[in-house]
Amino acid sequence: MKITLDTKSLLLGFLGAGLMFTAISFKNGQDQTGGRYRTEVNANNLVVILDTETGNYIIAPNLVEAGKATWFKGEFNKTFNKAVDNQR
Repeated sequence: MKITLDTKSLLLGFLGAGLMFTAISFKNGQDQTGGRYRTEVNANNLVVILDTETGNYIIAPNLVEAGKATWFKGEFNKTFNKAVDNQR
């Protein structure tokens, strides 16, 4: 049994392989920003650092100087379910 490849079959094979590689190389668009921790600072110098995997956060309500802040910590789900503000 002799196997021969003509140009048309070879070109079609490479085109199919390229299409498969292109189709499987796309990433899921859900997490484009990356990173586990998110940080926000607003105009009143309120700093919030959120752990996106666990929902834990820390807040510095009035950050005036570096190292001179009072930090509050909490867990997002517990704070949200109880509808209370975080405690020290």
